[in-house]
Amino acid sequence: MYGGGADDRGRMVPPDNHVHSQWSWDALAGSMERTCARAVELGLPAVAFTEHADFAPWTLPPQFVPPEWQGFFSDGVLTPPPLDVAGYLECLERCQVRHPGLRIISGVELSEPHWYPAEATRLLESTGLERVLASVHSAPTADGRGFTEVSDRYEDQAPGEVVRAYLAEIGRLIERFPRFEILAHIDYPVRSWPAGAKPYDPHDFEDEYRHVLRMLAGAGKTLELSTKVPLHPEILTWWRQEGGRTITFASDAHHPDALAHGFREAARVASAAGFRAGRDPLEFWRCA
Repeated sequence: MYGGGADDRGRMVPPDNHVHSQWSWDALAGSMERTCARAVELGLPAVAFTEHADFAPWTLPPQFVPPEWQGFFSDGVLTPPPLDVAGYLECLERCQVRHPGLRIISGVELSEPHWYPAEATRLLESTGLERVLASVHSAPTADGRGFTEVSDRYEDQAPGEVVRAYLAEIGRLIERFPRFEILAHIDYPVRSWPAGAKPYDPHDFEDEYRHVLRMLAGAGKTLELSTKVPLHPEILTWWRQEGGRTITFASDAHHPDALAHGFREAARVASAAGFRAGRDPLEFWRCA
């Protein structure tokens, strides 16, 4: 269920620091205007529109491509379009004028920026976007000749191999591309966990998670607590144990109705792991 406005102790629901609107190529049903109205309704202090900047073309089976992506799909390859930064910023400014009591944060979610450092750096330096997320959505194809979406690798790899390869790539991202603030959805492969496989258990990958979290903490970055598929509480505990100091809350909403989904429960999980809100509701939660 949603947690809107204040929680059951009267505390403000945290800002949603990972939201997509119609300016993301895979959120064509999104709406910045309606998302902002929903944020006001929920009593959020802020919302960050971290639109996709994806650079890797995906080789995908046609059945993996929904109808709304057909405009970017040709000859078996999906090529994400570039972010329309000018249109995005104009829309954001209009929304800020319409909702002066809501802090609307500009941002971007960079996919695999360590593979495309020149393109990612150029985007950041030319736009001045405030909130910078980094993520991995791609994996090498089975033949090694291109890239595909991570979940496609479940077709030819065991689930454990997919997760370990994904976490290794996250480590390379942290090592090779320092110009980001927040690591998005550290457990991204779990979203498409195969139905017939052994149930996902983060303890099966504890060493790999801890290694990545240690790298992230050493780089002074922030870990995202995503609620799209609720982050396992143990990972937050490991984050704190490995030196992590800050977290953000993220719905990864691609539609206004999903804004701040699950934030009440996520706040309880974060508190139990030792993270607390600051006096400023816009601040990241910190290790107590």
